[in-house]
Amino acid sequence: MAFDDLSERLASVVAITVTPFDADGAIDEKNYAAIVDRMVEGGVSVVTPNGNTSEFYTLSAAETERALSITVDTVGDRAAIIAGVGHDLATAVTAAKFADRAGAQGVMIHQPVHPYVSLDGWVDYHRAIASSVPELSVILYVRNPRIGGAQIASLADACPNVVGVKYAVPDPVRFASVARDAGLDRLTWVAGLAELSAPGYFAVGATGFTSGLANVAPQLSVQFFRCLQAGEFGAAMEIWEFIRGFEELRALNESANNVSVVKEALAQLGLCRRDVRPPASVLSEADRSAVGVLLNSWSML
Repeated sequence: MAFDDLSERLASVVAITVTPFDADGAIDEKNYAAIVDRMVEGGVSVVTPNGNTSEFYTLSAAETERALSITVDTVGDRAAIIAGVGHDLATAVTAAKFADRAGAQGVMIHQPVHPYVSLDGWVDYHRAIASSVPELSVILYVRNPRIGGAQIASLADACPNVVGVKYAVPDPVRFASVARDAGLDRLTWVAGLAELSAPGYFAVGATGFTSGLANVAPQLSVQFFRCLQAGEFGAAMEIWEFIRGFEELRALNESANNVSVVKEALAQLGLCRRDVRPPASVLSEADRSAVGVLLNSWSML
């Protein structure tokens, strides 16, 4: 897939997969494949294994490779696959090269978690990873408000395979400025804070959004995107109200239960176990009941 092709496809629902675990704590490969297949059948055209909803930072290198391989085998040519990579530079480069060999169309580079990140160092980190896979498209994951348009433009100048930005700073004004400083039309800008924030970011330049909800109700996420893409904000906000309770549960307490809510919903639908790995935890009984009430209101499920 050419860089331009993936750039265009990013203007859509970018679904971040969960990683189901079995009773022994290993990846539940059968249910993982079924959830991915269900997403694609529901209309999702970009699938990202090994993102934050995938519990990336709890997975071993072998597990991330296995998750990506299952995704490639399941999706085939029905959707684009963007593999999450990160950690230290050597680990990220190794993962990016594996993604290239495995058949992914791109990689999403997780925001560095180092406590001391300089602007030049941020550019150097991403340039090294992007340069290691020159034939593979690269999407930046920006969570640090200090990263500006100048850094992103510098990186894009050095690495023509940088095609998009997943912007996850909770500030649409900052996003609008950064996107324009880097080049609004130069890259594809993806709202990285899922459905609740998507309308505000679309209003100032985003053309896609990430979604964990797509694991549970892919049709809802796709319908929401189509309304935003068409500029039908009234219709989009009707869907926004419909999914608001679910997404607000995920966002509570600094998103402590972000993944747990998604897995609880999937467990209640009989699609996988609710297990998550520390430092996340399963939901309380009260929150499980709240998820059940929300699912009962979604008749299409």
